[in-house]
Amino acid sequence: MRPVSRFRADAFTLIELLVVIAIIAILAGLLIPALSRAKRKSHQTECIGNLRQLGLAMAMYVDDSQQRFPDRRELKSSLPGGYRPWTSWPPSDPRAGWASVALSNYLGNAEVWSCAASRRAPFAELPQLAQRASTNSNAVTVRYWMWRFDRPDDPVPLDNFWGKTEDQIVSDLQAAKNPAAGNPGGAAEVELAVDGYFPATIPSVEEALRGRSVHPGGRNRLFLDGHVTYFKDSRTPK
Repeated sequence: MRPVSRFRADAFTLIELLVVIAIIAILAGLLIPALSRAKRKSHQTECIGNLRQLGLAMAMYVDDSQQRFPDRRELKSSLPGGYRPWTSWPPSDPRAGWASVALSNYLGNAEVWSCAASRRAPFAELPQLAQRASTNSNAVTVRYWMWRFDRPDDPVPLDNFWGKTEDQIVSDLQAAKNPAAGNPGGAAEVELAVDGYFPATIPSVEEALRGRSVHPGGRNRLFLDGHVTYFKDSRTPK
């Protein structure tokens, strides 16, 4: 009778190998979503830090400017691409390339103007989101929106902030009765900057962009008093 070889005794059977593969697949299925959520959370945290720095820079500018916010309406038309170089949504031009110019003495880190999620988004370079501060090859690219600095009109509309004080901003928004801007009771309810987003419920949003946002499921918002919060929005699940 031939003895059983050690190799054959120690080898995996096909069933054992399949069981191991199945276990690995189950663990991977549990781990990958968790890693994805952790990555999204880290991007949100980075973005919140960026917006806080932007809020501080704006506050320092206002303190140095007789409590008035910047009025750089000329940049809305003169920056690369001009004013609103698209025909779909948004209806105005909330891009904030002008702010990187106005706040250049208060912010030395160009990366503050774009979080990692916005740089990696499939629409990162679309004109609705990305705006360069100049035509120079090393120019800052801004991927945050400032809705209430979104038109170059003269005189300044009630729902725009160009050159206004904080108190005037609040009172003008109340008088404007703009549903998109709301009826704020104070600076803590007035949005200053926000991530780019394209609501699925707005017909004029391009099909390829509909429902997309820098941070899927919502967006980070900087308010006039400097605080930052994450806003969940079912209209932007992608």
